[in-house]
Amino acid sequence: MSDFYSKEHRQLQGLNDTHQLADRLQEIIVENQISEQHQYFIESRDFFFLTTVDHRGYPTCSYKGGNLGFVRVLDPETLIFPNYDGNGMFLSMGNIQGNAKIGMLFIDFETPHRIRVHGDAFIQDYDPLLSEYPSADMIIRVKISEIFINCPRYIHRMERVESSKYIPQKGQDTFAPQWKRIDALQDVLPKCDQGITEKLGGIITPEEYGAMVMNGEG
Repeated sequence: MSDFYSKEHRQLQGLNDTHQLADRLQEIIVENQISEQHQYFIESRDFFFLTTVDHRGYPTCSYKGGNLGFVRVLDPETLIFPNYDGNGMFLSMGNIQGNAKIGMLFIDFETPHRIRVHGDAFIQDYDPLLSEYPSADMIIRVKISEIFINCPRYIHRMERVESSKYIPQKGQDTFAPQWKRIDALQDVLPKCDQGITEKLGGIITPEEYGAMVMNGEG
């Protein structure tokens, strides 16, 4: 018997008379390989949402953005994505090192559609594909366990305005984040960021940074 549903899932399905429906949906939509249809959609996205689980059992949901196609399908059971410079906390990457189980949500807000992925992620030192992603610090490889399309009816239709200027581009300097200017962080910035505050315009307070974030300038 499949372990896709837990006893808690089954209890709710029983209470709502959806047990047979749930089984049929699993049979129809849940696959263990990436089809051509899945691949086209995944590689046409420039963002996705990543879920990992920390050492305390808390799920961590993270937004991951890049250029179109930054998530690549290597074969029907494997996809990859890069990790770019963050805030130094390495929450998602650290979680993966401790628990390989992850979830991924690929979504299109302009033409409502979404695909969910479950898999096991791993990070290897000196991944040969790292050089193909400018400014990436590691490559995450995901072995697919389950992949399935979800109904799009509750997805709000939204319009793209512009892509983030912070996404690394080949042959170009990558913009540095404004939060590195915060006064309380100056004595703990890593060596690679020494002098960056002056280049960005000088020290700011947390309140000033908060105002920038509210205006979409962070």
